[in-house]
Amino acid sequence: MMVERKTLSQLSVPICLETLFYMLSGMVDTLMLSSVSDQAVGAVGTANTYIGVFIVMFGVISSGMIAVMSQNIGAGRPGIAYQARQLGLMFNAFIGILMSVVLAIFSGRILRIVSIAPALFEPAETYLKIVGGTCFLNAIIPIFSSYLRVFGYTKHSLIGTIVGNVLNIILNSVFLFVFNWGVMGVAIATVISRVVNLVIVAVMGAVLIKAKQSPDRILPRKILAQIVKIGFPSAFETTLYNIAMTFIVRFMNQMDANGMNVTARSYAMQIANFSYCAGAALAQANAIMTGWRIGAKEFEECDRGIKKAEIYGLVIATCFSVTFALSGHIIVHIFTDDAQMISLVVKLLIIDIFLELGRVTNLVYSQALKTSGDAVFPVIMGAIFMYLFAVGGTYFLGIHLGFLAVGAYIAMAGDECARAVGMVLRWKSGKWKSKSLIEL
Repeated sequence: MMVERKTLSQLSVPICLETLFYMLSGMVDTLMLSSVSDQAVGAVGTANTYIGVFIVMFGVISSGMIAVMSQNIGAGRPGIAYQARQLGLMFNAFIGILMSVVLAIFSGRILRIVSIAPALFEPAETYLKIVGGTCFLNAIIPIFSSYLRVFGYTKHSLIGTIVGNVLNIILNSVFLFVFNWGVMGVAIATVISRVVNLVIVAVMGAVLIKAKQSPDRILPRKILAQIVKIGFPSAFETTLYNIAMTFIVRFMNQMDANGMNVTARSYAMQIANFSYCAGAALAQANAIMTGWRIGAKEFEECDRGIKKAEIYGLVIATCFSVTFALSGHIIVHIFTDDAQMISLVVKLLIIDIFLELGRVTNLVYSQALKTSGDAVFPVIMGAIFMYLFAVGGTYFLGIHLGFLAVGAYIAMAGDECARAVGMVLRWKSGKWKSKSLIEL
C-alpha cells in the first residue's frame, strides 16, 4: 500500500492539539473535583502519581514501535509495520492486564507503604482500584494511536482524544453533581471515556490502514528485539527524569517552611506547559518523518527536516516563553493575589525562556536520534546532565548559595541546554546513519 507523506505542520498541529486538549481536560477534572473537597483532589492526584509509575513501563514498547513502524513504512514495507503493531499490542496488553490486577488487588497496601495521609486513604484507594485496575487501557490506546500517526493519520488520533475527553467531562458532571458519587464517579467517568477512546482509534486504524494485506513479513522475534532496543533505553531515560524531578522537588521543599518556592515552580510549570506542548508535538512529528526518510535512505532529507523542525521549535518556544515572561504578572494573578508569589513566578518565567530554548532543541534532536536507532546516547546524556546540572545544581545554587527557586530554575535550564548541545553534536557526527533498524 502507498503511504501519503505529510508535512511537518500537518503532523505536528494535530499532535499538539491532542496533547493540549488532554492537558486542559486534566485541569477541568481538578477544578470539578475541587468543588467536592480538597481531599478529593489530593486523593486523585496521589493515586494518579502511582498509576503514572506503572504507565512508564508501557512506554518501553510504544516508543520502540514507532521507530520500527516508521522506518519500514519509509522502506515501503507496511506489512512489517503491521507486525510491529501486533507485537506491541500483545506485549502491552499482557503487561497492562498484569499491572491492572496488581493495582486492583493491592491498592490499599500500596497506599499504606507510601504512608498516604489518613484523610486521603479511602478516596485514593477507591480511585486506584477502579482506574488502576483498568490501566491496561493506558497500555493499549497508545499502540493504536501511534499506528494511526506513523501512517499519517494524526487528525484521526486527535478525534479519539477529543471525543474521549469531552465524554469524560460530561460524565464527571453527571456523576459528581447529579448522582453525588464523588471520587468513585470521577474514576468511572475516566474508565468509560478511555474505553470510548480505544474503540475509536482501533476502529479507525482497521478501516483506514490496510497494512495487514501487505505480504511483507519477517521473524517476530527480530521485530520485538528492534522494538526493545529503542523502547527500553527510552523508558529508562523517562525513569531517570522522574527520579531527578523527585530529588528536585524534595530540595525545593527544604527551601522554606511554607512551600512558597515549590508552589512557585508548580505555577511556572503550568504556564510553561503550553510551550512544552508545542515543542513536544514538533519533536514527535519530526521523529515520524525521520523514520520515513531513513527507511527510504533519504539521509540528506533527514538533515534538512531536522533543521526545519529546530527552527520552527525555537521560534515557537521564543514566542511563547517571552510572551509568558512579559505578561507574567497578569497570568499569575489568575492563580494568586500574593505579590511575593507573583514576583517569584515572574522571575522563574524569565529564566524559563532559556530553559524552553534548550528543551525544544533537546526534544527535536533526541527524538530523531531514537527513531533512527541511536537510542542509547540520549540516555547517557540524560544520566550525566540531569543529575549533574539539574539535581546537583538545584542543591548547590538553590540551597547552598541560597538562590532558592531561582537557583533551581537556572540549574534546570543548564541541564536542558547542555543536553541540547550534546544532541546536536551527536546528530552532526552522522553516527545515527549506521544505527538503522532495517537492512538498507
